[in-house]
Amino acid sequence: MTPSLSLPQRRALRALSFAYFVQATGSLAVSGSLVPIAREWAISESQSAWLLALFGITFALAAPLSQVLFGHLPRRKLVLYGAATFGGGAFLFSLAPDYGVLAASRIVMGLGASLMGPVLVGLGAELAHEKERGSAIAKVLFGLSLASMLGIPLAAWLADAWGPRALFGAVGAVSLLVALNIRLTVPETGAGVRIRLSTIGDVLTNAKLLSAFLVVFFIAASVFATYAFIAPVVRDSFHGTAHDVSVALAVLGVAGIVGNLAVARAARHFSAERLLVAGIGLLMVDMLLMLAAPPHLSLLFAAFTVWAFATDILWPTQQRRIVEVAGPWRGIALALTSAFMFCGIGFGSAVAAWVYPRFGYVGLLGLSVLLLALALASLAVSERAKRREQEKCAAPCSTTRILS
Repeated sequence: MTPSLSLPQRRALRALSFAYFVQATGSLAVSGSLVPIAREWAISESQSAWLLALFGITFALAAPLSQVLFGHLPRRKLVLYGAATFGGGAFLFSLAPDYGVLAASRIVMGLGASLMGPVLVGLGAELAHEKERGSAIAKVLFGLSLASMLGIPLAAWLADAWGPRALFGAVGAVSLLVALNIRLTVPETGAGVRIRLSTIGDVLTNAKLLSAFLVVFFIAASVFATYAFIAPVVRDSFHGTAHDVSVALAVLGVAGIVGNLAVARAARHFSAERLLVAGIGLLMVDMLLMLAAPPHLSLLFAAFTVWAFATDILWPTQQRRIVEVAGPWRGIALALTSAFMFCGIGFGSAVAAWVYPRFGYVGLLGLSVLLLALALASLAVSERAKRREQEKCAAPCSTTRILS
């Protein structure tokens, strides 16, 4: 039987998936490497967490603007430029003499990711025929899941064993390999679509969509308010080692894959709104149980299993909801979804950098629960706005039918 995707198509999709893997791993590697980074540059762990926040804020601001300024360029070219810039930022990180250059390197990495990240899925979809686009997108997004399961735990281990300079030097080298691999295996698909700045303004002033983006923002902020400080939490509150940090990250990754598989099945039977409420509720209950549980590593790993399962229900479901409510603005809405997600990552990490030194592990979990409550409130606002739009549409439609 002839495979539905040809061998060149599968090679191209694997190259794009690997690009997603490297970008996600390099973007979030700081979260598992706070302690080695702080030790290498003689800075506080809160300052290390700000490096994650700087990346997220840069990506959030640059992703929609890059679509305005460069969206008309071929998508493959954007990915190549993004991978080269991302790799250059990683090399700068590895050679940084002080904290100022470290911060600059994360901004450069954020700019590179803003060129590459929003178009990887679109480029993968363009490579396949319409009936195979769902499969093509899933293959590209597998790189993101693999980063959480393998890339980030491996990065934490490398940072502790070889040092963070070696880790980010490796990220830089692999980023250049990503660019070369895409250059050799991914065909050009033609020019992209130019997006006007006014279109972004229209999307951001739509109540239904803005509140939907805030759901994404608050979920990301909640998760990373605690995730960014996993290494210090495991060390300080659970008396764990660097190996235990890698194990904790691996547990999150593996359980997340299971959650991803579960949501693929559940999506056939439940609406995006119901799945979001279920995922947020499960995550809130899990965090509250973590607050009440005694400080044993085995209990922490069990809680992380539930946490990862819940978050991997939330990540694809919120994107599905954006696609369902965005209508003709679907393309720019997905780019803005990435921007709000990384802005949430930056915000959550930045606030956590202030909270953790003052209130510790309990403060982080309390902050995360509060942010999840704001995500639920934003979802309720978005649902009300969506119903109002549907009612406004239904009224003239009903009048037309009566007149006819």
